[in-house]
Amino acid sequence: MQTLFKYTLILSIVLLFTACSSKNPPLQTVEKVDLNKYLGTWYEIARFEHFFERDCKNVTANYSILDDETIKVINRCTKITTNEKGEAQGRAHAIDETNSKLKVSFFRPFYGDYWVLILDKDYNYAVVGTPSREYLWILSRENKIPASVKNEILQKLPTLGFDTSKLIWTIQE
Repeated sequence: MQTLFKYTLILSIVLLFTACSSKNPPLQTVEKVDLNKYLGTWYEIARFEHFFERDCKNVTANYSILDDETIKVINRCTKITTNEKGEAQGRAHAIDETNSKLKVSFFRPFYGDYWVLILDKDYNYAVVGTPSREYLWILSRENKIPASVKNEILQKLPTLGFDTSKLIWTIQE
């Protein structure tokens, strides 16, 4: 029992120092998100590549209210190589009153960060990422964005600490 306590204590200390140290400066989110305006379908314009979206095209995310504190999330994609359609369902909840920082889970009890970093005043496009800068998505209400919007986003991302060369531009048909 004492050995288990020692290992738990050591692990806790390591996790504390790891969690408190970051190579990235704090990440600024938008001031406020009106969840009612954010609900609905978003098309993925670009992303940082990760295993759960590898080989995906026609990627969408749909957000709807599940209850007072929970948002239902449905992500869909079509595999480029097989045209097989896939879907993942999850849940999200805001962690503060701004609604700009959310926790999302597709595999409860594990939650990940979903921070709204850029949001069009009319909710036509959004950029979502994580404080670690490991995940990033450019989303739009339409399956394409104007070049001027794309350029504006690409100019802003490096100031937020994101490497734009890592973006994968999603095929939307």
